Amino acid sequence: MGIWKILGVIAILLPGFKLVKEWAYAGLFFVMTGAFASHLLSGDHSIQGLIGPFFQTVFIILSWYFRPANRKIILVN
Repeated sequence: MGIWKILGVIAILLPGFKLVKEWAYAGLFFVMTGAFASHLLSGDHSIQGLIGPFFQTVFIILSWYFRPANRKIILVN
């Protein structure tokens, strides 16, 4: 998982490849929300176990939302 997370971050930082960036954002979002849910469902309600995945999910959402317009995929009907 660690290698795929690093590759996802690299994909987001490199110029171009808009579709790859969207998939990287989606993958990181699913991994972090899954980690958060896993901690909760396994009974780990400690702040140390929940704060990391929670804030990483927030940062992923903010990074995706505030990305520059030239990095957004625009669908034309």
